[in-house]
Amino acid sequence: MEIYSVGGAVRDELLGLPVKDRDHVVVGSSPEEMEKLGFRPVGKDFPVFLHPETHEEYALARTERKTAKGYRGFEIYASPEVTLQEDLARRDLTINAIAKDGNGKIIDPFGGIADLEAGILRHISPAFPEDPVRVLRVARFSARFGFQVAPETLALMNEMVHNGEIEALVPERVWQEIARGLMERKPSRMFYVLKECGALGRILPEIDALFGVPQSPVHHPEVDTGLHVMLVLDHAASNDHSLEVRFSALMHDLGKGTTPVEEWPHHPGHEERGISLVRDLCERIRAPNECRDLALITTRYHGMAHNAEKLDPEGIFGMLQGTDAFRKPERFESFLLACISDYRGRPGYGASPYPQADRLKKALGAALSVDAGLVAKSAANPAEIKEKVARARIAAIGGMSE
Repeated sequence: MEIYSVGGAVRDELLGLPVKDRDHVVVGSSPEEMEKLGFRPVGKDFPVFLHPETHEEYALARTERKTAKGYRGFEIYASPEVTLQEDLARRDLTINAIAKDGNGKIIDPFGGIADLEAGILRHISPAFPEDPVRVLRVARFSARFGFQVAPETLALMNEMVHNGEIEALVPERVWQEIARGLMERKPSRMFYVLKECGALGRILPEIDALFGVPQSPVHHPEVDTGLHVMLVLDHAASNDHSLEVRFSALMHDLGKGTTPVEEWPHHPGHEERGISLVRDLCERIRAPNECRDLALITTRYHGMAHNAEKLDPEGIFGMLQGTDAFRKPERFESFLLACISDYRGRPGYGASPYPQADRLKKALGAALSVDAGLVAKSAANPAEIKEKVARARIAAIGGMSE
């Protein structure tokens, strides 16, 4: 039996990055022998075991053969005869096919170290197109490391899109990879790679439709809506915002993709038009409710937030009520972070003040200071309570500067 550390742990160690999880490949063993040694079997599709003390994963060396479309369409073969190189050869990229033995010796049969040094994402074998998830993974690795995709690998990704293999992706796996990509340090790179290989138009056509749509240069020096959304997303990432905020940054301008050409570069009503697009997209890729709900209020109300200083107390109250800020003030805080990213993500606006957020926070605090129970007691009948509480809150907002 020979045991090797493989995959992301070796890659990240070579890059000088923190290692979170370690995976191991076991060569020359069998499930029976692993269990005799105290390893606990956990793999459903292939032999994977947990170490009795460290609980790290140990997988028997295996090969794979494509039998059907999709990322589950593989026949797995694991036996003591499978070599380390055969196991590494089934992996997606050269940088993920580096191993290290128990003495610290590096085994790099496919030139992964050279690609790490050059900043290249390169596939290992012609079998790369067999798994459609690899399109998303390559795009995500580009967002994480800032690496370029090798031309020959990009060509294969393009082939996977055009031959329909990408259609076999299940929604849950699409969301998993998109969510992980959103949390990388430069998430825009994921979407640029997906666009370059044609996958963005298949997976997220609403985002793809934003590229090439002009905006008014008065407010948007970057002009192109797709570029704007990518800048907003990267701004949210640079400030280490949550997944929900980053997803909202990605979604907030979907309505601009449906603006009639004759109205360009202006986009009247894009907020309202974007609501159904966000809802449909979230349902299609099974986005969590928290991400969907924040994206919906950001889409609907971000323009109003930008104009908060011009709103009268009734307008501010209506916005607070529409965003459900009275019941969910923490989510309203996340909404403001998405709005700030939208504002500051534009070229030249990175350090610009955004007093709108302070005004809206102050207004919410003033409205929440109203004792709704006490106001309710003063109502002549129950039908008046809602109106009286609303008027009291509007009055409190109006008295903020007094």
